[in-house]
Amino acid sequence: MSLAPLLEAPGTIPLHAFAAIAAFALGIVQFAAPKGTLPHRTIGWIWVALMFAVAISSFWIHEIRLVGPFSPIHLLSIFAPVMLVLAVLHARRHNVGAHKKAMTSIFFGALVVAGVFTFLPGRIMHAVVFGP
Repeated sequence: MSLAPLLEAPGTIPLHAFAAIAAFALGIVQFAAPKGTLPHRTIGWIWVALMFAVAISSFWIHEIRLVGPFSPIHLLSIFAPVMLVLAVLHARRHNVGAHKKAMTSIFFGALVVAGVFTFLPGRIMHAVVFGP
């Protein structure tokens, strides 16, 4: 395992990857920790900011080009910020069920499912974890 391929990657790829890794770790904490507390809200706001960074930075990543400079994965980059806003609105309106569903969907869809694809051969994270 070596961070060299990630640190040598062009453009916003390192920012995107480190924000996603941090969001994944904080997401696990959020699932395990008590809900509705000040730490939950604080970590939640940090997580939302990280997820916005992940989504926005992805628009400058064009390693896979299927539709012009974009790929279908960029649809998640539109989905995630919209869902983040809705999830925060649900929390502020005390609609806990909708908030939980939205945040869980973002976590699993935009981090877990999308993250699995970054470990395919030929991708930077594959080289980080498994070597060149």
